[in-house]
Amino acid sequence: MLAIRLPDAIEKRLEALAEKTGRTKSFYAKEAIMTHLEDIEDYYLAVHRIENPPERTWSLDELEQEIDLEG
Repeated sequence: MLAIRLPDAIEKRLEALAEKTGRTKSFYAKEAIMTHLEDIEDYYLAVHRIENPPERTWSLDELEQEIDLEG
């Protein structure tokens, strides 16, 4: 279960869309979350990696040798 507060303008847009299409507001909220969740996760992972870089980095040559792409 999830309860969220939306700005009035967004709430009205969501209500209008639901009325026009015969779907629920929850349906569209779920669709929006499912559509954008992966992008949001990727963004925050990237920010975390920038703020907390790994202790070691690898060159492309090192990675290719490590996984033996040429072999």
